[in-house]
Amino acid sequence: MDEKVSDQIANLELQGVIGFNGNVRNGLLLHPGDGHIIFPLGSTIVVRHLTQMTQTFLQRDGHDQSVSCLALSSSGKYLASGQTSHTGFKANIIIWNLETYEICHKLEQHVGKVQDLAFSSDEQYLASLGGRDDNKLVIWNVETGQSICGATASSETALTVKFYNNDNHMLVTGGVGNLNVWNFDLQNRKIRPNKVILGALKRKIESILIDDDDRYLFCGTSSGDVLKIQLHNNAFLFKKASKKPLCMGVNTLVKQQDGLLVAGAGDGTVCTIDPDTLKRVNTTKFSGPISSLALNANQDHFFVGTTKCNIFLVAVDSLEYELRNTCHSSHINDVCFPHKYSGVFATCGKNDVRVWNAKTRCELLRINVPNLECLCIAFSPDGSCLFSGWDDGKIRAFAPESGKLLYVIHDAHGDGVTALCCTVDNNIISGGEAGRVRVWKVGPIKRTMVADMKEHKGRVNSIYINEDNSECVTASNDGSCIVWSLTRYVRNLCLFASTKFKAAIYHPDQSQLLTTGTDRKLTNWDVPHGDTIRILDGSNDNINCLDITEDGEAFVSAGADKLVKLWGYDEGKCYAQGVGHSGCVLKTRISPDGQTIVSVGDEGAIFLWTMPQLVMPED
Repeated sequence: MDEKVSDQIANLELQGVIGFNGNVRNGLLLHPGDGHIIFPLGSTIVVRHLTQMTQTFLQRDGHDQSVSCLALSSSGKYLASGQTSHTGFKANIIIWNLETYEICHKLEQHVGKVQDLAFSSDEQYLASLGGRDDNKLVIWNVETGQSICGATASSETALTVKFYNNDNHMLVTGGVGNLNVWNFDLQNRKIRPNKVILGALKRKIESILIDDDDRYLFCGTSSGDVLKIQLHNNAFLFKKASKKPLCMGVNTLVKQQDGLLVAGAGDGTVCTIDPDTLKRVNTTKFSGPISSLALNANQDHFFVGTTKCNIFLVAVDSLEYELRNTCHSSHINDVCFPHKYSGVFATCGKNDVRVWNAKTRCELLRINVPNLECLCIAFSPDGSCLFSGWDDGKIRAFAPESGKLLYVIHDAHGDGVTALCCTVDNNIISGGEAGRVRVWKVGPIKRTMVADMKEHKGRVNSIYINEDNSECVTASNDGSCIVWSLTRYVRNLCLFASTKFKAAIYHPDQSQLLTTGTDRKLTNWDVPHGDTIRILDGSNDNINCLDITEDGEAFVSAGADKLVKLWGYDEGKCYAQGVGHSGCVLKTRISPDGQTIVSVGDEGAIFLWTMPQLVMPED
């Protein structure tokens, strides 16, 4: 697409997101006003109101790759975010004004990844730490956005950085076999390290906490112990280490008002620790490693974020908790709406199928099938069944309200069920990894295979039924799309191209097909004869999915370029695109009422976009 056309493309408005990137260390933040939580989701930063459940998104002109770290200033006015980048390329830092939700500064100094960020207590300075390939510590002026000074953090990789609480010119870094206290000399624009001697201990420092008086430094290590170091008169003396390590390392540390430490470990343990003796006071356990802890202002509750992408609210005294946010923890393979109903939608991925309320974005139902991956889902036209295809070759039918397993079609496809679709009479059409397309007649007692159509030589990626249920089209990795008769169960038409077809859909008037795939093209075909009508350049990378509005005036495409694009069908023009995903978009769907576009992808996030009112050109 040329530059002039690209300049005219509008941005899709992000209506809401479902998800939380629990793999960002200390990525869950609570604003000092206790009204909002802040967390990254791909290249987007979500600011969510805790009671009203409204969401604000920091993404316009923001990061173009996944956010890798966050830091919040003491008053909550500023938010700093760093990102990952490709090896050898600059990794941006952005300072946001949370009062206006606008960008204050974009900072470029680090290469590959920004590992960690920290504000000074008076919000004048920002310290940034580069990733393994960069490993530099840089001090920035928050007001001007200019770098003041920098130095190599250590001979080994540094992982975390913190300013003192009462001295803007002192800070601490820790990492693989290194722990340094830095003196920031503003007048000479220098930072000078003082190494903390740990004696015979060799530790990888994962987290740092400095007490309110800057007297003691507490370090969580990958070995699972907590180290206590004295910070007094520039004498950095190692005091003691906890004797009962936590399993899989101490990933994060915070301090309560009563002085107790709260530690989150890699095995899911959260415990309170006495700062004097370093003994555990109280303990609870969650599913998945702990990546974030965020205390509220009253310090009677705190939020816990896990790498399983769950957020919990925990009472400080009892450590009793409740689930506040959940989503898929890995890639999402498919999304679908019930027929003619936009109030809910379903998604599927590894180990589970989930049903969501489209308005509140809350999880209504979770169906777990351990150690398996759901590759595709479809609602029956009457809404009584939620069909799912799995990598073990079985089709499982569930009740969409209770999640009860209704029946299983065993050996539907021995190598995995990769595509599903339902006819108006609730029969199932399925596609498999080896290219077979099968039709199943399902009843309350008996399930029978009606037809086995084998012409594809590769994986079937999508199945789409036409309006009158007389035909369906299948798209395959073998470079062919086949139109099948659903009365005679034979091939009516075959389309070929030098691509792996990822998706094929009918225009609602059934006169044309629209296909896409790894050739990055959007191709219109004449249904009766299979002639090519138009070929558009749809992307600069693979396109994985398509969906079309009920009136056929617009369609959406998405793929490996991480963009969700809205096109006018007749004119073949891209009118709007959605920026927010940090990985490949694997599936996108337009809601039956035409008001919302839902997209899912590699990062496990669900993005809901507002469908704009397209102004079509006059004839």
